[in-house]
Amino acid sequence: MLGVFDAVVFDFDGTLADSHASMMRAYRIFADEYGIDFEEAKRYTGMPTEAVARILLPADIAPAAGLRIDELESSNTEGVVPLPGAVAALDAVPQARLAIATSCTDRLITARMAAAGLPLPDVTVTRDMVVNGKPAPDSFLLAADRLGVDPARCVVLEDAPAGVRGARDAGCATIGIRTHHTDQEIGADWCVDTLADLSFENTDEGVRISRIA
Repeated sequence: MLGVFDAVVFDFDGTLADSHASMMRAYRIFADEYGIDFEEAKRYTGMPTEAVARILLPADIAPAAGLRIDELESSNTEGVVPLPGAVAALDAVPQARLAIATSCTDRLITARMAAAGLPLPDVTVTRDMVVNGKPAPDSFLLAADRLGVDPARCVVLEDAPAGVRGARDAGCATIGIRTHHTDQEIGADWCVDTLADLSFENTDEGVRISRIA
């Protein structure tokens, strides 16, 4: 058993669902429209869209370019699929103990969750809800606050080192998903290949998370 927690907070991309193919289509269109090298642009996928635009483009057009990336990603959702164990995990954790904390905007997470056929939790913290996105702890602190629990009693499931860093800075326990990184790169308290390697059981004490042998 990994532990019993008052709340479970999931990242989305790379943890609950695979949106890589749809993201690449959107970024290729964006790169063509703005005259940017696609290979350079795709290095920053997964970051908040305006932050990506500020890295790649002049400051005066970055806000509009960030909105364009979000529009392209939200309308290119074909091929977004749930990762192993995602459906079971979301079904097992009750709404009062469940949140998603994502670098997606509200528009994008709604589109991708729908494309993947996953239910959107009552508590969903998006990039547009916080001043500082991941790796800052803001998203996780807000998720814990909205659930009414102490961050120290939350566990965060993340595939990205930046997300794990933010969760740890918020005081949360962390479980890394090895979608794109090694255990050492992720830096979580525990690591598994997919959510299918874990069982989630709601108890009077909290959500009990165990490894599936």
